Formats: sequence, structure tokens, C-alpha cells
Amino acid sequence: MDEIGTYPPHILVVDDDNRLRRLLKKFLVETGYMVAVAANAEEARRQMGVFQFDLLVVDVMMPGEDGLSLTRSVRLENTVPILMLTAMGEASDRIRGLELGVDDYMAKPFEPKELALRISSILRRAPPVDTSTARELKFGPCRYDVALQRLTRDGATVHLTVAEADLLKTLALRAGEPVERTSLGAPLGHAGNPRTIDVQITRLRRKLEPDPRQPRYLQTVRGTGYLLRPDP
Repeated sequence: MDEIGTYPPHILVVDDDNRLRRLLKKFLVETGYMVAVAANAEEARRQMGVFQFDLLVVDVMMPGEDGLSLTRSVRLENTVPILMLTAMGEASDRIRGLELGVDDYMAKPFEPKELALRISSILRRAPPVDTSTARELKFGPCRYDVALQRLTRDGATVHLTVAEADLLKTLALRAGEPVERTSLGAPLGHAGNPRTIDVQITRLRRKLEPDPRQPRYLQTVRGTGYLLRPDP
């Protein structure tokens, strides 16, 4: 992600198992992907309303709406590749998933390296994603194009310093989830100085928020860091 507008594939992992979500995210990020996670179908839809993903990894067995139902609804309006995770031996789930348009499946438990190979194979076969309208976040009158790293208000460009641009990009790529101060500081070279991040956040709020004293979009998460919450 060194060049503006050049990003690795963006993957959404949908699974109710918190431990598995964390492990998959860590592994896939280390493999070179951008990764977002969702604990259920509702959260997955919310994230898909914000970002255009290159591939979904969806677990079949989830409380509430299961992965098959989510796949069915996604396929009504979206051709994003889907890799489905099924329980060992559940052939009926695999068959149903393939009938609904799943691109591939893996049975739990599985080797993370095999998952990465399957993902790579699917992405090679998939048609290029139209990124002309992808990854634009909305904050009232403001718009942020993640690919171009461009913030506008009512159509006019809002100037960002290098530090502010890096900070906003990092938060935008993980929109909707808390980001630790250390993670925010690393790209800026201030991982060990939380105060520096707090100062940059204050400056960024002045450019993003209607009322910086009562932030709506760039929220503080006590004991953790910050969370960017765009409009739906």
C-alpha cells in the first residue's frame, strides 16, 4: 500500500467464533491482504454497505441468520467471490452453498495456508473489481475516497497533512472497529507516544466533525484507541 490508489485485495471474514476471526485476520494480514471481520450477517451487511470487498469468507453455522442465508441475499445483487466454511462431513451444506453460487468451500478444521491458497486461486479467476465507486466513506457533508486518500467537504478538497492522511487512511481501512493507539502510531513512527496520536486526532476532528467537541464520526474508545464510524 505504498503507492496511493494501489491496494491489496480486501477480504471480509464472517464468523461468530471470535478466536477464529482474530486468528484468520492476523494470518491473512500477514499474508498481504486487507482484512475486515464481522461476527454475524447483520454486521457483514453493514460493512458491505461501506466497502466493496474482493472476497468474502463466510461460515455456515452462525446464530441467527446463517451463512447460507447471507450468501443467498448477497447473490441477489452482488457477484463478489465467496469461500464458505463448513463443518466437517456436512456435505449437504457444501452442496447447498455451491447451488447458491459459492465459489469454493473448506471444511473445519483447516490449515490456514490452504485457505490462503484457495483465496489466491479464487481471486486469480475472478474478474477485476470495479473500483470507480469503491471505498468511499461518508461523514455528513464530507466524503473520503480511500483509494485516492482524498477528503472533500461539499465537493471541495480538504487539505490533510501527511500525518493526518496516514491516520485517516489507517482508520478508514478498519472502519467500524476500534483501532489501538499503537496501531495508529506505527505508520507515523509514533507507536510509543500515545499523546502524539491524540493531538493528531484532535486536528483531524476539526476537519471531519461538525462539532469536534462532540465527535460523531471519529470516536474515542476508552482503554483502546479510536474508531471511525461513517454514515451508513
